[in-house]
Amino acid sequence: MNFYKTIFLGLVASVAFTSVQAQNEATTLQQLLDLVAEGSARDNAAETQRIAAFEAANADQDQLLSDGNDQKASEEARSARLETQFEENELLIADVTEQLDNRLGSLRELFGVLQQVAGDARGLFEASLTNIEYPERSQFLTDLAAKMGSTSQLASIEEIEQLWFELQREATELGRIKRLSNFEVITADGTLSTEDVVRVGGFNLVADGRYLSHNPETNSVSELQRQPEQGRFTGSTSALINAQAGDGVVQFGLDPTSGQILGLLVETPNLMERVAQGGIVGYVIITLGIFGVLLSVARMISLWIAGTKVKAQLKKDTPDTNNALGRVLTAYDSNRDADVETLELKLGEAILKETPSLQSGIMIIKVISVVAPLMGLLGTVTGMINTFQAITLFGTGDPRMMAGGISQALITTVLGLVVAIPTVLLHTVVSGRSKSIIQILQEQSSGIVAEQSEKAAKGNV
Repeated sequence: MNFYKTIFLGLVASVAFTSVQAQNEATTLQQLLDLVAEGSARDNAAETQRIAAFEAANADQDQLLSDGNDQKASEEARSARLETQFEENELLIADVTEQLDNRLGSLRELFGVLQQVAGDARGLFEASLTNIEYPERSQFLTDLAAKMGSTSQLASIEEIEQLWFELQREATELGRIKRLSNFEVITADGTLSTEDVVRVGGFNLVADGRYLSHNPETNSVSELQRQPEQGRFTGSTSALINAQAGDGVVQFGLDPTSGQILGLLVETPNLMERVAQGGIVGYVIITLGIFGVLLSVARMISLWIAGTKVKAQLKKDTPDTNNALGRVLTAYDSNRDADVETLELKLGEAILKETPSLQSGIMIIKVISVVAPLMGLLGTVTGMINTFQAITLFGTGDPRMMAGGISQALITTVLGLVVAIPTVLLHTVVSGRSKSIIQILQEQSSGIVAEQSEKAAKGNV
């Protein structure tokens, strides 16, 4: 219907156009009539042509529809044949798989174990220190595990023997100490150097004076960013590097955990780092301790010299003013004619003059021995305050957030005790030496007074 409607509208438009054109070209009514007749004839011819074209196209559409239906029927028949063949193939695959399982029997279990061993060995080999020498075996084990993962492929005798060889070689290398010459090592500053490396079984990699680490992801060897304690451990690496055949037993710091203990040892803070954990309070305690020890040593030397001079004076008959006892005896010589009470007062005065120099600094040492643990307690309280602040801000999920405060609390306590214990001992020694000298002065003074009193008593008789 739409097609015919379109044809009709076209005819109308053509007639209208022809009429307008005829009016523009004709000068008389006859000419206009002739022109309209000609236009009508042309329109009829064009309409006849369009109808013929439409009928031809309609016949072609019918043919295409017929061809499409024939092709559809053919494809449906082909689909049915393929479905039947697919079902037959599934039954055939099931039969063949059953036959394969029956023929394999216990071999399937064997190949399953081989696949598991190949996968496990690959992981162990990649993490092993021996992988830096034999990196190609990882690809072999990967291919072997992937091959046996497929049900259509089995491992060959050569591949099974190669797997056994790799396992045996790994077991052998783990028991060897081997030198690797001109080996590439990543240093601590990130540069690449070539040097001799010694592999101690599967435990450690060492260079001259350094421990090395193995990165399984890149299969590279790098120097530890921080080495363990100097001398005790790194010195043993130098001894191992320089060892020759026939040198006998070489002492070496071996890490049986393949780097775990070494990592913990490296992370252990040294003395200066532990002191730094104490913060300002820790430095104040150390300063007090150093001052107290130096003062104690100075006083011990001074009192030792004074005591030596006093003992030497005891053996002399004439007083010498270069020591405390000599100066006390000089006071006696100056007051020989005085009465007993006056002489006793003069000798007491002389002893009192010598006492401050003999007891100088002793009180300071005692104060330091008392203040040091109190400063440690102050650091403990400050550290616990910081710990509770960290708990308030970050919670207790990450213990490292609280480590700083706890370290300060414990280190300052330790520093306070470390300073207090020796200063108490030093104070006791210094105080005892000072008291012994003063006691000698008092004994000599008392003896002089007693002697003078006896002389006075005899004179009165």
